[in-house]
Amino acid sequence: MKFSILSVLALAAVVLATTMPQKAVIVSYPDDTPDSIITQAMDAVREAGGLITHEYKLIKYGRCSFPRVLLTEERGFACKAPAKILQQVQTWGNDYHAVIEEDQMVSAYGSGS
Repeated sequence: MKFSILSVLALAAVVLATTMPQKAVIVSYPDDTPDSIITQAMDAVREAGGLITHEYKLIKYGRCSFPRVLLTEERGFACKAPAKILQQVQTWGNDYHAVIEEDQMVSAYGSGS
């Protein structure tokens, strides 16, 4: 009995030690990026043991000159994934100007100094 418990604990230690650290990032693409590229990236993250935490589609706008309004969209996803797969996702997205940035807390309040 002791042997099997020790074996399980040793195996668990090896598995935990070999697990790659994951980074929390946001991957975004311009609106003209084909759906297949975004899907390929999300599938690769999942296959590498990552987790898609959010999919999004943002609409940005800016006034060029009255009454014209410029609308653009940005699509992408947030995930936790190993750094190695993120490098591969970046390479696939080079033709489509993919941006991968660390997910971090953003505040609307300054430090006051």
